[in-house]
Amino acid sequence: MKTAELRDMKSAELHAELERLRRHLFDLRAQAVTEKLENPHQLKEVRKDMARIMTLLGERGEKYVA
Repeated sequence: MKTAELRDMKSAELHAELERLRRHLFDLRAQAVTEKLENPHQLKEVRKDMARIMTLLGERGEKYVA
């Protein structure tokens, strides 16, 4: 996800997207353990997207639940 797209989102949408990415990362980790993960690079991409969202929330002065 591009940073410009994230900047256009409202704070509530960013929190929802962060929660969705957390669940997705959990699913990807479960697939990695069972060796069913087709593209291991997805883990890195999801973590980077989460970091982008957390950075934007920090810039806005909002807290995010870790």
